[in-house]
Order: sequence, then C-alpha cells, then structure tokens
Amino acid sequence: MYPRIRTISSGRGNRVIDFDAAWRHLQQTTKAPDDCQRWNKKAARYDSRDAKNLYAEAFVELAGVQPGETIFDMGCGTGTLAAEMATRGHKVIVGDFSSGMLAKLHENMALRDIKVAESLDALTPGSVFPLRMSWEDDWSQFGLRENMADVAFASRSIAVADLRSALRKLSSIARRRCCITMTTGTSPRVDARVLAELGVGAELNRDYIYAFGMLAQAGFEPEVRYIHSSRKDSFESKDDAFGDFSQMIDIGAPTLSEVERLQAQANLREWLAEHLVDNPEAGMPDKKGYPQGPLTLDYQRIVPWAFISWNAKDGQL
Repeated sequence: MYPRIRTISSGRGNRVIDFDAAWRHLQQTTKAPDDCQRWNKKAARYDSRDAKNLYAEAFVELAGVQPGETIFDMGCGTGTLAAEMATRGHKVIVGDFSSGMLAKLHENMALRDIKVAESLDALTPGSVFPLRMSWEDDWSQFGLRENMADVAFASRSIAVADLRSALRKLSSIARRRCCITMTTGTSPRVDARVLAELGVGAELNRDYIYAFGMLAQAGFEPEVRYIHSSRKDSFESKDDAFGDFSQMIDIGAPTLSEVERLQAQANLREWLAEHLVDNPEAGMPDKKGYPQGPLTLDYQRIVPWAFISWNAKDGQL
C-alpha cells in the first residue's frame, strides 16, 4: 500500500498536497535511517582509481557551472564530482558523514594531483576542502555560511528524514543554483523490471516528486531532467546473488505475506538460474573500483535518476 499523501486547505475550499508531511510519513514507514558505518564499510572496498564515470559526466553537463564559480558538494562520497570540478579550476567545498568515504576522497585527490586545502581560508582555485558533516548537523559550526558557494550539489545523497530542511540548507549555501539527483522509483537497490519478472509488484518510492513538489510550492521553478545510469551487477557465487536480490524483494515489497515472500524467493532461484552467466571481466574494477565477481547477469540494468535544478534565490523554503 502506498503511503497516503496528505492534503491541507488553501483557505478557499481547495486542497493542496502536503509534500512535507507525506515525505516524513514515508521515511517512518519504509526506510531505515542512513548509516555512516554502512558507508564506511562500502568505502573500504573502493579502489580510488575509478573507471570512467558516465553518470558524473552527465551530472556535470546538466549542472551548467560557469567558469570560476565555487562549488559546494554535499554527500560527496569518494569525490568523483569534486575531482572533476577541481580539475576544471573551481574551488570545491565538500561534505560527507562517512570518514571512510572522505579517506577515499583524499586518495582520489592525490592520484589526480589535486590539492586538499587545510581550511576554508586556504581554499584556492583547483583545490578541494573536505568536511566531515551530516545533513542533520548545524552547518554553521563548520564555517559554512549563506551564499558562500555559487552552485550547490547533492548527487544521490539525500537520504534524510527532513527533506525540506535539506533543500533549505542547499538553497541557503548557494548564491546562484542548486542541483540534486534523486530516485525515480527504480534504484540500484530496487529494480521494478526484475521484481515484475519474479511476480512481485514493487511499491516504488519516487523520491524526486516530493522534492519537486516542495520546491514548487515554495516559489521556485524547479526543472527536471533525467540521467540513465547503467549498472553491471557481479557476484562471488549463486548464493551471493540470491542474497542480494532477496533484499530487493524485501525492500521493494515489504508488505508481502510470508507465503508470498517464499514464493518470490523460489521464483528468484529460477530467474537466477536463467540469467546468471560467467563474467568475462571478473577481477577487473567496476565503476566504483570494486573488483568484479566471477558471475554477472546476462544484461545490464538501467537506473534512471531525476536531475532537479533550481535558482537558489527564487523562493523561500
């Protein structure tokens, strides 16, 4: 069952969607809080020599950053976007709550001969200044202030209970423009096509709709475009693949009865027997630098991301 989207009175008998309340309800019923320890463990497996990242290239193109602008990148991960921006001569301030991800960011910058500044005052064109911070923190405690960057990024990083606050913080930091990406339903963890082939109707969370709605109601004119990112899954064994896709069933269809869940898992074993093949690139790094496993699917999954941008000072959240 999809979460009910609440409405509020406009004062003239009309009803409008309360996207803030709907988002908060969604987080309480379908998602666990984002966990920095989980990301620290993921970071430990990353190879800093990332392969060419077509998603990052598409994000940068859509962002439309102008020469000489300062960038703030929240939820920066291993620094793929930061490295691209610094290479182009921008000052880049980045934040992430995972110490593991920030350690890999330092490795990435070193491999690319990009200077890591020791303070905001030491930040120069072509360098990066990292901060260990979360969406929930008081950003002013880290020296961040209103209008200190020209453009603010949040690439696939908004996993928060208070979406309105996150959007407000980004708009406050940016002088000119904000750019984010959010899920359109299908995500790396939930693939509607796979679940449909297992006979499971997925309860997809189209997160970007909530962000778009909040921004539009706050007086902004958000634009939405899409980045289609290919994803190659690889696995160490059949059991590894089964465990991975079993999680997809649990996340995408949490209201299944135990009988329905067991049937979906039985369907999954048959589906994997049909679609798991030897991986000719076993051992080679994937897009994130992970060594690929000996098994893969016989097709690549496509994950669409909604790229939302808006002029930072057009509205008030």
